[in-house]
Amino acid sequence: MTYVRTYEGFLYVATVMNLFSRRIVGWSMDKNMDKHLVIKALLMAVYQRQPKADVMVHSDQGSQYGSADYLAFMKEYNLVPSMSRAGNCHDNAVAESFFVTIKKRIVKRKIYSTREDAKAEIFNFIEMFYNPKKRHSHTGGVSPAKFEEAYFSELETV
Repeated sequence: MTYVRTYEGFLYVATVMNLFSRRIVGWSMDKNMDKHLVIKALLMAVYQRQPKADVMVHSDQGSQYGSADYLAFMKEYNLVPSMSRAGNCHDNAVAESFFVTIKKRIVKRKIYSTREDAKAEIFNFIEMFYNPKKRHSHTGGVSPAKFEEAYFSELETV
């Protein structure tokens, strides 16, 4: 989870990333940094991916990720919680790297006029650039979308 400055106050952003492909499969943005923010991001991921077996979901130790509602949601959809060790930012390095990319590429030292302006730019960044175009060394220099496309087409031919 990260925050973006606006003249209306902070906009909080929660994401769910597929570590295999680095694709952002769920995201949520709101003026409140609460359990609903992270549950909505996870709901989007579940809706998009429709997991058939247990899936591990890693997070930091924020109170939102330990809330009864969040844990109940995870249990309902066969999601297995995994949390970073206290005070160890390296456990969540891939997610932190994504947020640094957002802040370097679009947010910089900007203060958005409204939360809606910030939401629009972040949406465009994720859906129009990061997932379909951003190249990653982890994926062999291709975007998350292209990496998944190649992986699943290879599975179909086996």
